[in-house]
Amino acid sequence: MNSNQSKSTKKNNKEKLLWAFLIGLCSISLSCEEPAEPQFSLAVQWPSLSEEFQLGNPTGIGVNSEDQIVVFHRASREWQYPMPETNIGEATILTLDQQTGTIIHEWGSDTFVMPHGLEVDHQDHIWVTDVALHQVFKFNAEGELLLKLGEERVAGDDSAHFNLPTDVAVAKDGSFYVSDGYGNSRVVKFSKEGEFLIQWGELGDEDGQFVIPHGIDLDDEGNVYVADRENNRIQKFTADGVHLKTWQNETTNQLYSLVVDQSAKRVYGIDYYVLNDSIVLGSDIFELDLELNKLNQFGRSTDYNGPIARYHDIAVDADGNLYTGDILGNTIQKFEKK
Repeated sequence: MNSNQSKSTKKNNKEKLLWAFLIGLCSISLSCEEPAEPQFSLAVQWPSLSEEFQLGNPTGIGVNSEDQIVVFHRASREWQYPMPETNIGEATILTLDQQTGTIIHEWGSDTFVMPHGLEVDHQDHIWVTDVALHQVFKFNAEGELLLKLGEERVAGDDSAHFNLPTDVAVAKDGSFYVSDGYGNSRVVKFSKEGEFLIQWGELGDEDGQFVIPHGIDLDDEGNVYVADRENNRIQKFTADGVHLKTWQNETTNQLYSLVVDQSAKRVYGIDYYVLNDSIVLGSDIFELDLELNKLNQFGRSTDYNGPIARYHDIAVDADGNLYTGDILGNTIQKFEKK
């Protein structure tokens, strides 16, 4: 055997040993398995809205007991600051069919100035926040006002005022939480009747602090999950505001909102990524367990085939399908669970 053949033989033997090692490693750790098939797919023909209908920024989204999708949107109004003085003339609250995405019911004209968050509670009451009015509203399913908190157009940080409140979450006993919000950095808890109970949070990036608490939801145990937008993270608290855990989104700019899937025991969060303050890359959806361990991530970073989006809110139906309000394209996206 000449020297070149000897070198070639040694090289081949080394490669065989390397492959044998890698195969053995895969069999032990299962780390070399094919990636799991995506659990959600974008429904490209949903929703089905007429060409004449103008859907504005869909800032709040929820699901009622009939699995209908309830949307809070700004119609013809765009975000502006200082806030406008006049109410939006068009209907701002829509109910959509789960299967087709057609409008079943719409109301809320000449009522709101700058819509933001929406929650549908266990009794199908609809809760919304208006950041221009500094108020929180509770309606029945037909749109009858049942409760109003905050003083109209008066910002504050006491038990009777809000400062640009962002979202609402309602517990099984009817007590509720308000993330408050842009002007304040706190979560406020009220009784079923709207009486102030407790509050927690302040401006900052330590545990229990916030920089724009932007979305809020509860699990079946009553724990509170807050989308801490500018800190780009999700914080988990007890019902009385004791910090339990934080999940930090390491790759993007802002974490806008979240929803808890009670049956699947999952938390779904949404973010928004702008590279170098100039290149819009869009949004991802993060799937976490209730201990805030990340399980999955999809959207702009995977094989998503939809338009670049800026998700502002997210909801989940009884079948596990996800719905996102995209304020960049002014549409609702449905991600069907496979």
